[in-house]
Amino acid sequence: MNFLIADTFPAALRKLTAQEQKAVKTTVFDLQMDPAHPALSFHRIDKSKDQNFWSIRASRDIRLIIHKTADSILVCYVDHHDDAYKWAERRRIDTHPRTGAAQIVEVRERVEEILVHVPVEADATPAPHKPPLFAHLSTDDLLDYGVPEDWLESVLEATEDTLFELAEHLPAEAAEALLDIAVGEKPKVRATPVAAAADAFYHPDAQRRFRVLENEEELRRALDYPWDQWTVFLHPSQRDTVERVFNGPARVSGSAGTGKTVVALHRTWETIKREPDAKVLLTTFSPPLANALEKKLQILTGDTPEIVHRVSILPFKGVAKELFTLAFGHDPRPAKDEQVKSVLKAAADKLDVTTYSVNFLMSEWTKVVDAWQVSSLDDYRNVPRLGRKNRLGSKQRETLWPIFEKARSILETQGIQTWPEIYKRVTEHFNARDHKPYTHVVVDEAQDLSVPELRMLAAIVSPTPDAMFFAGDLGQRIFQEPFSWLQLGVDIRGRSGTLKVNYRTSHQIRQSADQLLPPKVRDVDGEEQDRTGTVSVFNGPEPTLKTFANETEEVEAVSTWIQRTIEDGIEPSEIGVFVRSLSDFNRARKAVQQSNNTAMELSERQEDPNGRISIGTMHLAKGLEFKAVAVMACDDDVLPLQSRIDGVADEAELTDVFETERHLFYVACTRARDRLFVSGVSPGSEFLDDLGQLS
Repeated sequence: MNFLIADTFPAALRKLTAQEQKAVKTTVFDLQMDPAHPALSFHRIDKSKDQNFWSIRASRDIRLIIHKTADSILVCYVDHHDDAYKWAERRRIDTHPRTGAAQIVEVRERVEEILVHVPVEADATPAPHKPPLFAHLSTDDLLDYGVPEDWLESVLEATEDTLFELAEHLPAEAAEALLDIAVGEKPKVRATPVAAAADAFYHPDAQRRFRVLENEEELRRALDYPWDQWTVFLHPSQRDTVERVFNGPARVSGSAGTGKTVVALHRTWETIKREPDAKVLLTTFSPPLANALEKKLQILTGDTPEIVHRVSILPFKGVAKELFTLAFGHDPRPAKDEQVKSVLKAAADKLDVTTYSVNFLMSEWTKVVDAWQVSSLDDYRNVPRLGRKNRLGSKQRETLWPIFEKARSILETQGIQTWPEIYKRVTEHFNARDHKPYTHVVVDEAQDLSVPELRMLAAIVSPTPDAMFFAGDLGQRIFQEPFSWLQLGVDIRGRSGTLKVNYRTSHQIRQSADQLLPPKVRDVDGEEQDRTGTVSVFNGPEPTLKTFANETEEVEAVSTWIQRTIEDGIEPSEIGVFVRSLSDFNRARKAVQQSNNTAMELSERQEDPNGRISIGTMHLAKGLEFKAVAVMACDDDVLPLQSRIDGVADEAELTDVFETERHLFYVACTRARDRLFVSGVSPGSEFLDDLGQLS
């Protein structure tokens, strides 16, 4: 007999008190161990049209709702007695007649009419009639998209005003298809020949809401960790990417909230399970994100000893440092930016070259000479200069090259190396060896890989077709300039896909934030990430955008917003407040203090997230999520950051500064799930105009 859990159950469980949750978990474990145990008192839900719904008493007033057949037990829902029964009375478990997927279907006649009531002033002009959105579709079309038969009529009558509320009553695949159609996209038809009834739970669409649990440990993980339900329930497009064996390097893209990190985590675990000798590197650009990946992988896999031995989770620099030490017997000594800048100035002074500013020299060194590890004047003449309008003639390069050559000599004399030089030495060491440290590399936030980092990753992994997998969003690139992966031997052409379903961010926040970026982004090798057609599967309030006369007024407004957010039931630990840079940190801290709450810097968040509001810079927000987010200090001279503008070397670099600052703002705004408050001092950042209408 199959023992399954529905995605509606953990969502309901989290709404109970800690004591109630404990009683429910005990009951579910007892049910899994022995469904016929005499202590389990089953009561049929007589008023439900599905006579396979039963209740089990978990405590005096808490009832567990299960769906029981001869072949399976499905844990569906939990709540206080009356509400639990009402839930079961309004639903049934069906196999869709066209797609063959098991669905939880709301009984149409027991759901109140879906109407949106808009107050109209007595003298106001009546709102224009909005036509049905799906009148051009047939019932056969709707069945192909997974719409239950009960809901065909309601869908055909749906308008722009009723669509989102209607979508909340439909199975996920049907809701997503309708949202796709509403924004002009053609959804994927999932109709398949109807399989045997027992296979309905294994349909790709069914697996996004039902999970077969093989043993007690799987059940324990599903109950004990409140992490996002994607850990257990994967969208079909995610599952396909996780399980596919590619014939070369592959990349999955998608806008913020579409589950790229979840795919990276599942793919890591899938590789370990599929290949007994696999040694996997799971890597990303920063230590905080690497720590977060490690915790999430532990939640996904449980207490599995082979994870410790067969998966390494490190940031890019951590990989380089560990392998450098392994290869050369001592730790590297990385140079700081201030040291490099000083050395470049000293080299220019010694060679009596005054034509170029220190800012230009640093930019040319960082983005061209050091990034590509240029080692000769001939190489410097031919190095790619993507995105840099200052092409430099041969005479200019001949003048500049001795400066860079001298600077590198000074650094070597001092016994320090830039990170690109460290990456290069690791790359050369393992390129010369057949034995590689890893069989597979999975990269999260891959859009922020640099040239030397990508070279290193390609050198330390076995040269098998399916060895490299990347997850990232070109629209969230905030650290590196674009470059050709193909030129470095990493060819993802034909193996690059885009996730389209956003489970994390409300429709309103996603729609607003998407205005900051172009609908389509193409990388240097021509691979396109199409952001159009991305849909959010839940509704929420419109983002609030405000500017104020001064910082004091802004702090007071954000403080009031925090208080109201908490009064509405959102915990302080589910709130994040971001600013552009450390110089504006005090504004965030004051706003939290005035709301009578305590703040915790994002760098500490992994260790103690309970009861405190997280504050930090936009860069540290990357990879995190909160139910409510305030983005403060979006002033005209703060976003984009004036100091970055002042330090640019040419017009193309200025364009790149504006682009990455816009991406950074997008990252901060899309950390919000349900509520977003964006503020600044008048006149405010120019990016605010793109985000939406100021109130």
